Amino acid sequence: MKFRHIALIVLLVGGFWYVTSHRSPLRLPVAGGLAALESGPLELTEAHAQPAYDAEELANIAVYKKALSSVVNVTSSAVGYDFFYGAVPQQGQGTGFVLDKQGRILTNNHVILPNSRQIEVTLSDKSKYKARLLTADPTHDLALLQIQASNLVPATLSDSNGLVVGQKVYAIGNPFGLNGTMTTGIISSIRSVRGPQGAPIENAIQTDAAINPGNSGGPLLNSRGEVIGITSMIASNGADQNSGIGFAIPINTAKAVLADFAKYGHVRRPTLGIVPLAIGPELAQEMGLAADSGVLILRTVPGGAADRAGLRGGRERAYLGNTEIYLGGDLIVGLDDQPVTSPQDLAAIMDRHEVGDAVVVSFLRGQRRLTAKVVLGDAADSRN
Repeated sequence: MKFRHIALIVLLVGGFWYVTSHRSPLRLPVAGGLAALESGPLELTEAHAQPAYDAEELANIAVYKKALSSVVNVTSSAVGYDFFYGAVPQQGQGTGFVLDKQGRILTNNHVILPNSRQIEVTLSDKSKYKARLLTADPTHDLALLQIQASNLVPATLSDSNGLVVGQKVYAIGNPFGLNGTMTTGIISSIRSVRGPQGAPIENAIQTDAAINPGNSGGPLLNSRGEVIGITSMIASNGADQNSGIGFAIPINTAKAVLADFAKYGHVRRPTLGIVPLAIGPELAQEMGLAADSGVLILRTVPGGAADRAGLRGGRERAYLGNTEIYLGGDLIVGLDDQPVTSPQDLAAIMDRHEVGDAVVVSFLRGQRRLTAKVVLGDAADSRN
């Protein structure tokens, strides 16, 4: 009898042990679901030390640290009127960068609202200053501002001639008001495009670095943190946000505009008065041209420098992709005894000239090689 009592007790104890050690963990309801109640402490696996940055990360960090202090936020305030002539406050917002310690700031012209009542510049340290507009160049979409501030850090300007597709670039700006944002990409192409006001931007730098509203007027930088362009616009197909196709005004164009302002008090950019098309070997062969490269004149600006000198644009309508072009115009192959193989070559030579200078243009008309003396006009007078 006593043995059966002992066996029963052992059986009950063994059954209790089995049930408690093999049952599913107790689950308690918590926000978002069920969590297992574990007996042991929560153990996290942590890195023993901050990992070292790789070479690319170090380069990115160096560019950002070098350039950030020169980048500013620009806001412009004005008053518009609605259908019932009620006053409606308006504000434009963009980016700019410091040119010198005297407080001159470069930005896009379209960042500054027409009839702006107040322009304000915010530095990277969040200090704010009222700015005045020194000059504006709608043709090249540039504006020069002046602030009164101390301890400014000017940006380092590079040379935009010789840029190549594939080169790494950085954009720093204030997209959607998010100050001090840096994005990276490459130079996707160098081409002529039309700016926000419809005027052509020669040798515009196309990039896939993310550019959004608020980036306008900010610096496009090379891998040394030097300014090679001014971010100006995006191709967004109406979405008004980055689509991987952004454009920057080459910094050499800005340098030439600033030199004009310093010399004349206003902008006087020389121009041939043509709508150009870069020609390479493939296009030259398709069009039956007598040279493998050059700049084809799609049309001349009526009354412009090239038109007055007798140069001709095309008359036969055709399409290059979705772009309408005109064939049959003169093919420019030289300027002042220097070879011309692209619009970039033309722009580089033109930057060394002023309005009113006479240049000798070498061109092909059909199979004949001809020259013409052209007196350069003022880009402000050209309406391409």
